Amino acid sequence: MKAHERLLKYVTYMTPSDENSDSSPSSACQFDLARVLARELQTLGVTNAFVSEYCYVYGRIPATPGCEDVTPIGFIAHMDTVARHCDHPVSPIVTPDYDGGPLPLGESGRVLSPEMFPHLRNFKGRTLITSDGTTILGADDKAGIAEIMTMVERLTGPHGPISIAFTPDEEIGRGTAKFDFAAFGAKYAYTVDGDFEGELDYETFNAAAALVRFTGVDVHPGDAKDVMVNAARVAMEYDTLIPMDERPERTDGRQGFYHLVATDGTPDSAMLTYIIRDHDRKTFERRQGFMRDMVEVINRKYGEGTASIDIRLQYRNMADIIAQNPIVLDKAKEAMAGLSITPIIKPVRGGTDGSLLSYKGLPCPNLGTGGHAFHGPYEHITVEGMDTVVDILLAIVRAYL
Repeated sequence: MKAHERLLKYVTYMTPSDENSDSSPSSACQFDLARVLARELQTLGVTNAFVSEYCYVYGRIPATPGCEDVTPIGFIAHMDTVARHCDHPVSPIVTPDYDGGPLPLGESGRVLSPEMFPHLRNFKGRTLITSDGTTILGADDKAGIAEIMTMVERLTGPHGPISIAFTPDEEIGRGTAKFDFAAFGAKYAYTVDGDFEGELDYETFNAAAALVRFTGVDVHPGDAKDVMVNAARVAMEYDTLIPMDERPERTDGRQGFYHLVATDGTPDSAMLTYIIRDHDRKTFERRQGFMRDMVEVINRKYGEGTASIDIRLQYRNMADIIAQNPIVLDKAKEAMAGLSITPIIKPVRGGTDGSLLSYKGLPCPNLGTGGHAFHGPYEHITVEGMDTVVDILLAIVRAYL
């Protein structure tokens, strides 16, 4: 079976994770796909494949005779999707021989265009897969799953030990929370969760979440003069203290940012939720200090206790760990060179499960899936790109011999 055929099957399973849930997995629907994947691995000869109580799918492929001492490596992809644009089943559309121009997405009124996504011009003549424009496609990261599965099916010849894992809850930052390193069993691994085929990511953001709370003095507006402290307005004032040029819409490359992701407020109490991102560790720490300092600015103006902040570390830049384990990059580059592919290496303006796994002792750079415009109704991928990724995975396996 081709990788794209698997993708078209997997996206019919709705698997949005739920950031408001404290359970693991955060949504029971992820088990539906997990069980399907475990059975498929077993059908492909990975007889030890299983689903854990926390909805992780694990499987190991033994080394072929004479290759038992080859370094064990693994491949990882996640089963969950974002929740937005995911309120009804996905209806994928396959467009053969795409002409490189604007493409209406079903009857949604949305148009996938090279003006919005210039790389589409390079896909002229390829077979393009999209949703109907009313949902996500789900290629993030069911494309990665499909490519790993197809690699398993196509695996022939000598190879070392290979581990497979499909994880839940990556989209809400919990993809490694219950990861069983002993069950996985690899020394090095690769997440398959990026964009362009040939992408090789090993420099991610350092990431934190900040929750800023505001407590007001709520009185009748008719008697409010010199008494009321409107928490909602104080929250708005706090946000104006964040530099406008250091927000996602004004930054790119290695530039970090502060991003306001949620607001909630009344005159009595208010709350702002931010994420803080930066590739450089020292600048990342300065950003956290700045947000704390601005809380003190508010408290000096309106009274102690008006504002408070809680900052929680989410993940760190994996580059420091990868630098200590260069083999994972060297082997991937060697594999791509053998396919006449020049690796696309760029700083990731985000993170992957590999960020956390690397700091937990499993060096784990990220590979592209061939998918684009993740997390929204313009998500798309090509059949040819997926086929190339499968070739890369097989070549990485051979590179470790």
